[in-house]
Amino acid sequence: MNVPRPYALLAEITYQCPLHCPYCSNPPRLREGSDLTTAEWIRVIREAAALGVLQIGLSGGEPLVRRDLTDLVVAAREAGLYTNLITSGIGLDEERALELRDAGLDSVQLSFQADNVDLADMIAGTRAHDMKLKAARHIREARIPLSLNFVIHGANIDRLEEMIQLTERLDAHRVELANTQYYGWAFLNRAQLLPTREQVDRAHEIANAAKARLAGRIDIYYVIPDYYELRPKPCLNGWGQRYLTVNPVGDVLPCPTASSAIPELRFENIRRRSIDWIWRESESFNRFRGTTWMPEPCRSCPQREIDFGGCRCQAALVTRNAANTDPVCEFSPHRNKIDDFIATSHGSTTNWAPRTNPRAIGAAPV
Repeated sequence: MNVPRPYALLAEITYQCPLHCPYCSNPPRLREGSDLTTAEWIRVIREAAALGVLQIGLSGGEPLVRRDLTDLVVAAREAGLYTNLITSGIGLDEERALELRDAGLDSVQLSFQADNVDLADMIAGTRAHDMKLKAARHIREARIPLSLNFVIHGANIDRLEEMIQLTERLDAHRVELANTQYYGWAFLNRAQLLPTREQVDRAHEIANAAKARLAGRIDIYYVIPDYYELRPKPCLNGWGQRYLTVNPVGDVLPCPTASSAIPELRFENIRRRSIDWIWRESESFNRFRGTTWMPEPCRSCPQREIDFGGCRCQAALVTRNAANTDPVCEFSPHRNKIDDFIATSHGSTTNWAPRTNPRAIGAAPV
């Protein structure tokens, strides 16, 4: 097989986080082990750049928890990578924003749970919204390009217009209105998170109108939830095609949720193997790469090299077999599992008590 070069590295430098979001993609059960050291992360960055990676997302958890974040930005800059900090903003004061800018940070993606403090703090499970607003101001004053991310679900989808208005007020250049995808904690909480079809359609209309109105000023990306699609999305442009993730303990993953969604798959660790070997030779990256692994109806589908059979994690979570066709596909023999779930679910804030990550930490960086 002709193995492509990777385009981007998601560096999950810690799973510690001050928030308790019910849709968090971090694994519900974390593998024990010591987090990578600064030196180990710098080696990961250099090996990824040598392999052909062009950009790095510094994520978590909350990456600001790590005091060596600036050192990692410097290392990525020296390796020629475009750097994007993916953060809740908790722990980002004026001094640290300037420090990261001077280290070479190229952009920040700042997450928000909603547009107003009461709803946002309820979803985050802690008082965070006002701190996020201050972080946005520090980012703009440091002249670092700012994009926002709102994870959309039944509790906040009816305030999409207000979230777009907040994006305008914060002078962000880009916003992702990303309907929850049901992996990690979101899969455990999907009955509470899933909005109705009518809510999704209305939100799509609002997003399209705003996209036209703000064209040339703010880029708006609206992501429809998989459960309301009839064809699957390509998993990160295809499993093992363009992206790789390194988690806090050094496991290298074809996608961020693979270790918890597909526990039977063996993942290599950077403490034992090089990034280059793992990308090219490992079982985990080659298991669903390309199209030869596909069952029917994927094998005969004319879209097999467009969607690559859809999401392997979704197949594993819903059908108990990662090699099955993504169950959101209208031709999947398991599509009824999605339809039955939609029919019995109601996106609502009533009795809001979703399960959340018990390993979250306090707001102050350590």
